[in-house]
Amino acid sequence: MSEKYTYAVARIRALEVSLFSNAVIDQLIACQSYEQCLQFLAERGWGDTDTSGDAETMLKREEEKIWQTVGELSIDRKKFDVLFCQKLFHNLKAAVKAACTEEPPGDIFYEDTAVSGQEMLEIIREKDFGRLPANMSQAARQACEALLHAGDGQLCDIIIDRAALDAIYKAGMESEDEIIRDYARSVVAVADIKIAVRAQKTAKSIEFMKQAMAECGSLSVDQLAKAALSGPEAIRDYLLGTEYAGGAQALAESMSAFERWCDNRIIQTISPQKYKAFTIGPVVAYVLARQNEIKTVRIILSGKRSQLPEQAIRERVRAVSYTHLRAHETLSD
Repeated sequence: MSEKYTYAVARIRALEVSLFSNAVIDQLIACQSYEQCLQFLAERGWGDTDTSGDAETMLKREEEKIWQTVGELSIDRKKFDVLFCQKLFHNLKAAVKAACTEEPPGDIFYEDTAVSGQEMLEIIREKDFGRLPANMSQAARQACEALLHAGDGQLCDIIIDRAALDAIYKAGMESEDEIIRDYARSVVAVADIKIAVRAQKTAKSIEFMKQAMAECGSLSVDQLAKAALSGPEAIRDYLLGTEYAGGAQALAESMSAFERWCDNRIIQTISPQKYKAFTIGPVVAYVLARQNEIKTVRIILSGKRSQLPEQAIRERVRAVSYTHLRAHETLSD
């Protein structure tokens, strides 16, 4: 690729040093109270003068900073559309449930999406599904029918979650950027593996699994579902023959280790891209690292607000992995 990303990557290199290290995360967890955590974050530049004392506003502001940085780099935000798929389909799910139950929606929508939550709610209420993006309209109609006519909230969720995975995979495979293709492939494969593991534990049918799983080039949905019917050992055996063998090893250890592997797998997928200086890879890797950092901080703040013991918070943080994309740090702290 040409050198059009040279400036952007140089800027990202400078920003990477501000990502929280594991030592900083440990300091945050060690804070004695929720309020001390917020002060700790504010002292490190999180939020702004309008977010003091309000965790959600602070975290929302940090998310906004990510995209402000992308804008300053003069990179078309459409390059990152695949990263917004889950938020967009979350809004769809929330809108369907709010419209079908006729309950006030409250503060349930993400705002930074191609279709706003309120607009989506209006579309669902009017059953004007054609106004939705093409990859959402059929799922929206089917989800409404599942909830209104069958009262099946689980089926509603499955329909929308499956449509989201299909949209992520399609957007990824159509991208000209290797990191986006790798990200999409990894997200969908990990989601399919999670579905298989949970379906096996709850004795779901193969029809349920195939309805919930999305096709993915790096594993066979059919073989994975059949393995889940046979038991946890069969799932591990199948995964050992794929590029997701690490998931099999984690499953053999514990469910906590498996959940940690699921998150780390995404990080592992994108990590090599941060060194490809003439591509968009380092920028996307930074965006994902920042999102992972915000996710980790949210979990810590939630634990502090609930007055959980420090060790319990550490266990929860390990489960989502607070490892970022700096060189020389392991992915399994």
